[in-house]
Amino acid sequence: MAKYILADNQELTRYALECLIRQDSSHDVYRVSDKAGLVEQLKKHESAMVLLDYTLFDFTDEEQLLIIVERFNLSEWILISDELSPQFLRKVVYATHQISIVFKDGPLHEFREALEAVRHHQRFISQRTLEILINHQQEEEERPHILTETETEIVRAIAQGKSTKEIAAARFSSIHTITTHRKNIFRKLGVNTAHEVFKYALRAGLVDSSDFYI
Repeated sequence: MAKYILADNQELTRYALECLIRQDSSHDVYRVSDKAGLVEQLKKHESAMVLLDYTLFDFTDEEQLLIIVERFNLSEWILISDELSPQFLRKVVYATHQISIVFKDGPLHEFREALEAVRHHQRFISQRTLEILINHQQEEEERPHILTETETEIVRAIAQGKSTKEIAAARFSSIHTITTHRKNIFRKLGVNTAHEVFKYALRAGLVDSSDFYI
């Protein structure tokens, strides 16, 4: 008998999911309302199938989710949410094969197909998820053309490890001006740290990785 863990805090959705699960045959279904409860149930049922609305649960970021998925490597997961960012989707899709993804506003047959696939230990990725990932990849490939010439030069300087103060001095600009440029660059590239800027600069050919080896 299969074990299911419903990790969805929308009562109507939770009820609908349970009805769909029980349509084929009788299964054990456990409901949880937070991350701690989810972990406790996984300790008891390590090979359970988890149906999770990530956006309604108390995960701080996708890293927390992936840590739990990796910890319980016999479990299977279906993420069922209204909205998931392209960055989040790309991270979880490429990080593990334990996670399948469908959207709540998708067709009912997709959820049924996801359930059937996961029962056979196969991953299911919905059509909308694939479209989001493809569009995001295309946007990333076009991003070098989004940056202005000045921003491109500042990206190169950031990737070379220069501080805001050093960049300002080299460009005869104020620290405030360079800080504003940095904020705009981070926003345009969809990144949060200088390390991510460095990785972007490598991909875009703005710096040469050989320059960073002695």
